Amino acid sequence: MALIMKGAPVAQALTEDASARAAALTAKGVTPKLAILRVGERPEDISYEKGAMKRCAAAGVLVRQVTLPAWCTQTQLMAAVEALGEFPSVHGILMMRPLPVALDEQAARRALVPAKDMDGITDGSLAGVFTGSGEGFAPCTAQAVVELLKYYGVPLRGAHAVVAGRSLVVGRPAAMLLMAEGATVTICHSGTRDLAAETRRGDIVVAAIGKMGFFGPEHFAPGAAVVDVGIHADPDTGKLRGDVRFDEAEPVVGAITPVPGGLGAVTTAVLVHHVVEAAEKAAGLGK
Repeated sequence: MALIMKGAPVAQALTEDASARAAALTAKGVTPKLAILRVGERPEDISYEKGAMKRCAAAGVLVRQVTLPAWCTQTQLMAAVEALGEFPSVHGILMMRPLPVALDEQAARRALVPAKDMDGITDGSLAGVFTGSGEGFAPCTAQAVVELLKYYGVPLRGAHAVVAGRSLVVGRPAAMLLMAEGATVTICHSGTRDLAAETRRGDIVVAAIGKMGFFGPEHFAPGAAVVDVGIHADPDTGKLRGDVRFDEAEPVVGAITPVPGGLGAVTTAVLVHHVVEAAEKAAGLGK
């Protein structure tokens, strides 16, 4: 029977650490604050925002909500991004994406201050991940993959990790973070020839293709550790499902994350951790 790598205890450990560090900052007169910038009323954005606010409250991190209508202009969006970047009391900014198609998301990303970019969406943040400089912050979901594996004691140094997915949100940054931990990494994607043969070579497999139920037991070696990044609403049942067919893969693998109940909570906990780290750096106490 596989080890079910639930996200809740990982998120709790991260939140407790963030809470202790936030309390130490508050005692010095600096209270960590996250600004959440949302454009429109997408249900997915609202759900994530609520989860982030709940996690921030548990860690003693303040939240400033900035909501613009879906029909806002590019000028209004840019003004909001730039204003938040200038507020000294705001240590981190989370810009909910994707933005409405009428808006230039790339321009908005460029306007973000990398030191306040909590989800690693600026070029400066990603450069820090790819060069290992420690500048900026990694995308939260990519870092959550590593935090979860480390919490459950999955060996990373010397392991062969296969990352199935090449996005800048998860796949490529997760590969760089795993490599920094000493893993040998192969990056695959939906167009890889004989993808199953590649993923079966992995001691660790990060399933981030973005297709519901794409991965089955034929994709994994016996005993592999599988992190399912996908989250989809099943159109037939309405239930949440991942990229992996969990019931079929679980008897084969050594460890696997469930969906729901896996990586999501860890992602919001990493976000809060980033805010506290940003506040520490702003106060001259960080690395």
